Amino acid sequence: MTEPERQDKDGASPADIRTDIPHPARVYDYWLGGKDNFPADREMAQWVLAMTPETLDTVRANRQWMVRAIRFLCGAGIRQFLDIGAGLPTSPNTYEVAQSAAPGARVVSVDNDPLVYLHAEALPAGNDSTRVVQADMRDVDEVLAAAGDLLDFTQPVALMFVGCLHHLPDSDEPAGIVARYLTALAPGSFLMLSHATDEFAPERTHQTSAEAAQRGAIWIPRGKDDVLRMFNGLELLDPGLVLVSCWRPEGGTPAPDADRAWVYGGVARL
Repeated sequence: MTEPERQDKDGASPADIRTDIPHPARVYDYWLGGKDNFPADREMAQWVLAMTPETLDTVRANRQWMVRAIRFLCGAGIRQFLDIGAGLPTSPNTYEVAQSAAPGARVVSVDNDPLVYLHAEALPAGNDSTRVVQADMRDVDEVLAAAGDLLDFTQPVALMFVGCLHHLPDSDEPAGIVARYLTALAPGSFLMLSHATDEFAPERTHQTSAEAAQRGAIWIPRGKDDVLRMFNGLELLDPGLVLVSCWRPEGGTPAPDADRAWVYGGVARL
């Protein structure tokens, strides 16, 4: 939830990690039941839940959607994934899901938190199909150059923005950032994107956003039309842009509490 900071990408060490300032990757890790978080992250996570308790349903449904969408893309023949704003590898994470569904699938995870970068050292021994890049998602050229060490951009890639673009202000033009990544992709690639929405409780979510800003954090839920613009005119696959709990749910029927997951998600083909 914190303002993204430009950092030195030459490497990370424990000294680089600001444990006194909450970071989105670690806040999400706490909500998902992970252990890679600090008191400042937990305080922020608990404060958000006090303001909008639906957040817990939202982040968990978003992760479940991510798993379903990755498996779908593997079934569609995708073997390369570029996960922007990936966060900590709380299980199930992108490389676990992709490489379980398609052994040998190549995955590059990108995040600006040094703790995420340090997790590269804990990747399974011999897993040469996974990389972690410490970079700011706004530094598109830098991210693409680093990802190109593993991914072949002449072949289809799944470009992922899972629950990260709502941490960018309008002044950063999130749709424009997505567009710059899309120009690097080959035909047959896919865009997989989810984003928090303010449509179900505007007053409460706007209050949460405003008070988060006073704490030096950024969380900007947006309406469906704003999220749709981030797909830059690409053709969305069925069922289109919907609440994540309603996107190809297991068993074909959304859970009764599907409308408590206040995040839209969709997958589009280039």
